[in-house]
Amino acid sequence: MAVLYGICCPGVRRRHPDAAKPVGQVRSRTGYRLLTAPTHLTESASNQLRRVRSFEFNHTLPTPLMNPKLNAPLTHLLARLDQYHEEAIELQRQLTRIPALSPENGGDGEKTKADFLHNWLTHALRPDEMQWLNAPDARVPCGYRPNFVARCKGASARRTIWIMAHLDVVPPGDLSKWTGDPWTLRVETDGKGRRKLIGRGAEDNQQGLVSAVFAVKALRDLSLLPAYDVALLFVADEETGSVYGAQYLLQQHRRLFAAHDLMIIPDAGDNKGAMIEVAEKSILWLRFQTIGKQCHGSEPEKGRNAHKAASYLAYRLDSLYRRFRKRNAMFAPPYSTFEPTKREANVPNINTIPGEDVMYFDCRLLPEYKVSEVMAAVRTIVREVEKKFRVKISISSQQGEQAAPPTSREAPVVKAIAAAVRDLRRLRPKPMGIGGGTVAGFFRRAGIPAAVWSTMDDTAHSPDEYCLLENLLDDAKVFAHIFMQP
Repeated sequence: MAVLYGICCPGVRRRHPDAAKPVGQVRSRTGYRLLTAPTHLTESASNQLRRVRSFEFNHTLPTPLMNPKLNAPLTHLLARLDQYHEEAIELQRQLTRIPALSPENGGDGEKTKADFLHNWLTHALRPDEMQWLNAPDARVPCGYRPNFVARCKGASARRTIWIMAHLDVVPPGDLSKWTGDPWTLRVETDGKGRRKLIGRGAEDNQQGLVSAVFAVKALRDLSLLPAYDVALLFVADEETGSVYGAQYLLQQHRRLFAAHDLMIIPDAGDNKGAMIEVAEKSILWLRFQTIGKQCHGSEPEKGRNAHKAASYLAYRLDSLYRRFRKRNAMFAPPYSTFEPTKREANVPNINTIPGEDVMYFDCRLLPEYKVSEVMAAVRTIVREVEKKFRVKISISSQQGEQAAPPTSREAPVVKAIAAAVRDLRRLRPKPMGIGGGTVAGFFRRAGIPAAVWSTMDDTAHSPDEYCLLENLLDDAKVFAHIFMQP
């Protein structure tokens, strides 16, 4: 990377006319060093050097950016990102107007959105490499689900800094709950003077997508070279299982990724950016079908009340909290949870004792426990209830996924995010686990430490979903910081 002094403009450092002129700055293994040239170097030659990965950095900077921990190239990257307000809004607007819905959600997939974004990136970022990695899917008109990579080369190819965002969104749901068209981005200012970008997908996952894009755009616009290769990965199918997105890439294109790469997924976080998600609980969703014998409500002795048996089963399953009582402070709550949720309708009238009942449990298990352990305990309780009420109870797993190994707190990706957040926001970020599964789990199972991080108000999937423009651009600054870390 070459970083050049400006020539005779306000605020430029002046040197003795006989001294060698500093004309650039290059990264060395120990930091940055200045390049010098003889005083007779012509202005024409200087201009040529300036065009080769160069950047004028020695002019007066706005006071808020005067952070002694930030080097000059990074400081100018941050200032550049503050100039992208309207461009970021416009990209959000164009993305929002394209409903990228999976076939499961009644859509034709992500092709139209992917094609638009691919074309936009080609002209705005001028990536060094673009690669399509499409997953075959006969259910959509084009026959595939789009995934693609935009790569910009860095000073070293020893590792890649990945930022992954998903192209698909969820349906808007009940339109009466929205205050406007979900597919038309609206920009409103809240009571704190913050600009809210409202529309389906604005936060999930277009905030992370646009943040990553503009962090790279700042690099390209200023002709700065990141420390390592930077790759933006855009995937399909995140909202409905990632079979045609992350899972497909890890199965068919595993060699794209290395264990020493940094994998950042800006798809979850808190409203300050202090949480770095590094672990997940195992998910176990269970369906219990209880079969008894239906009878009249006035003659319960002639039947076997499936509803009563299922209710007692729910009560007994609460004992799982005591059976699996370990605590892990990385999570909130710091323990495993076992909760009854959905219940299907049994009989339509009050005076009939039901002979069938169906209920569901949502269990979230600390990584310290195996799903098989919990299932064994559940079956023991079910046998007890069957005997007590003379009913038959069948168990089926709606989802039973063992948590992936957590990403270490000491992993380079966690340290890189933490360093950027500390320097830029004066916060002490905390690696944490969450109760839900994320796409990061697929990478962790493949031996690639992944971290999920973003700054958001958590409005995903809700009516009037929004992201804050300041969060979008401030997150881009964190990514820019990571790009420049040696």
